[in-house]
Amino acid sequence: MSVAIKIPEVGESISEVSIGEWLKREGDWVGRDEDVVVIETDKATVEVPAPEAGRVTRILKNAGDTAAVNEVIAYIDESAAEAKPKEPALKAEAPEGGAADDRREATPLAPARREPKSAETQAARAEPAKRAAQSGASTAEPSGSPAPKGAEAGTLDALQAGDTTEAAEEKPPPPPARESKSAGIERSREKWQPLRPKNETAPASHPAERREEVVPMSQLRRRIAERLVRAQQSAALLTTFNEIEMTAVIELRRKYRDAFAEKHGAKLGFMSFFVKAAVAALRLVPAVNAEIRGDNLVYRNFFDIGIAVGGGRGLVVPVLRSAETLSFAAIEKAIADFARRAEDNKLKPEELQGGTFTISNGGIYGSLLSTPIVNPPQSAILGLHAIEDRPVARAGAVVIRAMMYVALSYDHRIIDGREAVTFLKHVKEFIEDPSRLLFDV
Repeated sequence: MSVAIKIPEVGESISEVSIGEWLKREGDWVGRDEDVVVIETDKATVEVPAPEAGRVTRILKNAGDTAAVNEVIAYIDESAAEAKPKEPALKAEAPEGGAADDRREATPLAPARREPKSAETQAARAEPAKRAAQSGASTAEPSGSPAPKGAEAGTLDALQAGDTTEAAEEKPPPPPARESKSAGIERSREKWQPLRPKNETAPASHPAERREEVVPMSQLRRRIAERLVRAQQSAALLTTFNEIEMTAVIELRRKYRDAFAEKHGAKLGFMSFFVKAAVAALRLVPAVNAEIRGDNLVYRNFFDIGIAVGGGRGLVVPVLRSAETLSFAAIEKAIADFARRAEDNKLKPEELQGGTFTISNGGIYGSLLSTPIVNPPQSAILGLHAIEDRPVARAGAVVIRAMMYVALSYDHRIIDGREAVTFLKHVKEFIEDPSRLLFDV
């Protein structure tokens, strides 16, 4: 009986998916609930398991094809018998008086016993040298060319096997003829080309091959492109910048890093400080956490912070729900889990939905400054960048400090420049004096 494999419902508003990688081929056996194919949505990738155990008889969609939700993409024959492994070769019968000793399989073979050399054998081995001496040739190879091992081994094998006739009649190969001095010079000219002046280019005998590879755009990449273009076209985007001294946070991390990791099993990174600082700043500037919905402005009293991470198939933004209730340890654990599962394409669609504000850390890739694009329908995104030692003025003196540029891109339709600058100023104050995060001041 054939059982159909259908595209499951993978999230709200998702009606079409793209076929990714088939984990099984036609004719393969698959167990119940074993993953058969990977499908890609505009938010994540999902593995589709087999509804029943059986043999895959027909695949209707190839990798890269699109399929609708509940559409049949393959069939499984659940009445097919699972292929049994081949019977191993029969073991050698054990000698009388005991079972066969399996250890013999791992024991190296002992070298063949050599018979004592007879006078005929020694004469047969010396015959080639005697003939060479009579003809005026030496049995030794020319200087710098060792004797071929194969010939020597073959002669020994023949002698050990008792076949002395062929070994006695076998003649050594004649020594290679010495080439003349002029021939050697001519061959060197063919091998080594003369040096050309620097401004002279050697003719390209085999020009480099110019190729193009056409790869269908995945559902995730298409969705990313669609949303970013829509954000550029529909929102009045503007970016404002500031710089933050990271000395205090760096010292805190250095002081409590080991104890934090030992207690919570997670690394103390910079992102948890910025999530806490962003939540505190969003409380003070509610417009940055709001959105435009039709002709209305929607203000929220909760903070679902999206964390942009690079996944195996592109940039994704999983969401920290109610980030205002999370501790430093909970934030670090959640971000580490997001990053690991994003690399393996294991994020769930519901984890990528929603979000009221986004933080993107381009500094981990070495970005010094950028203008991030807002993730609609959100109204703002905070961009973090690389930390670098730079000269700054402190108390009338020029000193070296660890500095980071930060950028806030925002929708000017809902957020004024004053609010954007004020938000960044609050983030700067919380990071440069992180004790304020603990006392909520």
